[in-house]
Amino acid sequence: MVRIDRVHTGGGDSGESSLVDGSRRSKSDARFSVVGDCDELNSLLGVARMECARVPMRHRDGGDRKGAGRVHFICDSALSRVQHELFDLGAELACPPENLPDFMVLINDDQSNVLVSDMDAWLSQTEPLTSFILPAGGPPQAMLHHARTVTRRLERNIVRLRDIEGDGSVRPLVLTYVNRLSDWLFVLSRWITAVLGEEEMLWLPLGKRGKEDGIAGSIHRQNENDSDFDQI
Repeated sequence: MVRIDRVHTGGGDSGESSLVDGSRRSKSDARFSVVGDCDELNSLLGVARMECARVPMRHRDGGDRKGAGRVHFICDSALSRVQHELFDLGAELACPPENLPDFMVLINDDQSNVLVSDMDAWLSQTEPLTSFILPAGGPPQAMLHHARTVTRRLERNIVRLRDIEGDGSVRPLVLTYVNRLSDWLFVLSRWITAVLGEEEMLWLPLGKRGKEDGIAGSIHRQNENDSDFDQI
């Protein structure tokens, strides 16, 4: 069991910190970069859980909001599980594989396969995509898209760590899990949109958008209307 009596040890004041095996490295080291990405991603999932829990149960007109209770339950359960797994992953990445403690239990194919099962279940309730979608929507969806991009950065930095330290520096399953997790976050965002009966924001390519005049005209019209109201 971990016991933390004091956070401010001062051990990192010189720009170095310790890995799980006790070895010291610069905080700019590639291994610390992936640990930091993992921590950032976990924090974003905490915010996503909060936003999912805040989805109103009722519409503004007072009617029940279909699917809100489902979003509360499924998202809290799924995101909580992944947050625990990211702590497992971060602990593993904070140490060269050959020096990992014997007692440490590592994520395995089970966790990766569960992500796939989740996605299959969510996709059964969403329509096939006919276009790319914009990383937008309600607060939960927007936050999950943000988390998805941080997951891809984590993946890139894990590959960078492997390039620097060699193939044996990261288990292949770690990359598999992180790659699945990015897709998982994307599909979860789509599922929330579908369950809440909201519309996805599809990307319209530049060639199909026509001439763009910007918002200057709208601003001028608003200013003209403000002048009209001032005269009433």
